Amino acid sequence: MSTVRFLIRRILTGIVVLWLVSSATFFLFFAAIPVQDVARNLAGRAASPAVLQETINYYGLEKPILVQYGHFLGNLVHGNFGNSFYYQEPVTTIIKQDLPATISLVIGGTLLWLIAGLAVGILSATRARSLFDRLATVGVLAGISAPTFVVGELLILIVYTQLHQHGIGFIETGYAGITSGVGPWLGTMILPWVTLAIVQAAVYTRLSRGSLLDTLGEDSIRTARSKGLSERRVLYRHAVRSAMTPVVSQLGIDVGGLLGGVVVVESVFGLHGIGQQVVTAITNGDQPTVIAFVILAAMFVVVANIVVDLAYSALDPRVRIS
Repeated sequence: MSTVRFLIRRILTGIVVLWLVSSATFFLFFAAIPVQDVARNLAGRAASPAVLQETINYYGLEKPILVQYGHFLGNLVHGNFGNSFYYQEPVTTIIKQDLPATISLVIGGTLLWLIAGLAVGILSATRARSLFDRLATVGVLAGISAPTFVVGELLILIVYTQLHQHGIGFIETGYAGITSGVGPWLGTMILPWVTLAIVQAAVYTRLSRGSLLDTLGEDSIRTARSKGLSERRVLYRHAVRSAMTPVVSQLGIDVGGLLGGVVVVESVFGLHGIGQQVVTAITNGDQPTVIAFVILAAMFVVVANIVVDLAYSALDPRVRIS
């Protein structure tokens, strides 16, 4: 029951956060500037007077601000973000088209960098100051220092180009949805996953190594060893679980921010995800798409933090949900 109460509380808090973000977005784009400027921002700088008037009528910009606000919130509740003036279609249609590529990139990249980062970090902590640990430290520094676009371009040059020169066409650029088949989908996602993982895994290697070294020096670990438990059981049953708390905290921050942070990877590999779409919307002054992205990004952060809070109690028995 405590978990259910916690979930209800966090969901309600998340709804309040989304309401605050939505309200701030509305007043920033609609209430803080004159009606004609709002209409021009929505319709585009080159819009004709007729298009501007149509925009004013469509969004009800001539109505009192509280009426506009109520209309705005009502549309959001029904999942209506308005129409994109750049593409001349509903923003929800654009999101449905582009979000699968971003979700595929985020989920696959996250799993890959977690597996690689935690594995290397745990091995480095258990073999502190060994040759492996020193090599891992060098790799971490290289991974953190490498710009994402450089890693992506190198992978295209070394892997994609070389494979195609030898007649192997499994690895492709662009995005093929999973409905096209698992093989084509994997072929377009492997290099973006590796690109994202190389940079992020370095961070998690350093974080997990430092956290595990601190945990191995705690009294609870010494007590577990004094009871005669095997070193493997002490390490994986007690130490690693407790050491994962800061890792999970960082994961919640990273995953929540990845919605807009993967735009470089999407651009390098031509995935046409939501991040790349928003850059196009900002460039073209497509305000409805920008507003939808802000709210969607806030939703990602809220959901990620709820999952992180639940993971705390599962990983560390000292943490209780209340």
